[in-house]
Amino acid sequence: MANSAQARKRARQAEATRKRNASLKSELRSAVKKVKKAIEAGDKAAATKTMQASQSAIDRITEKKIVHKNAASRTKSRLAQAIKAMP
Repeated sequence: MANSAQARKRARQAEATRKRNASLKSELRSAVKKVKKAIEAGDKAAATKTMQASQSAIDRITEKKIVHKNAASRTKSRLAQAIKAMP
């Protein structure tokens, strides 16, 4: 346990940051799942629309450096490829 006031405050801040980051990562995973679900449903128009909404969420989370920019880019690229490959 933290002994000084400064250490106690840093522990509080670290916990708040951890919760915020976990929430944003969960939002990211949910956005990706929505696109994958739309792709599996086979509706290209709905998948494209969902992809646009998810891209903005992914970009917003990436700007906050919750996930690495290359990981976010790779995720968006793979989703876009999957939509493009739809009949």
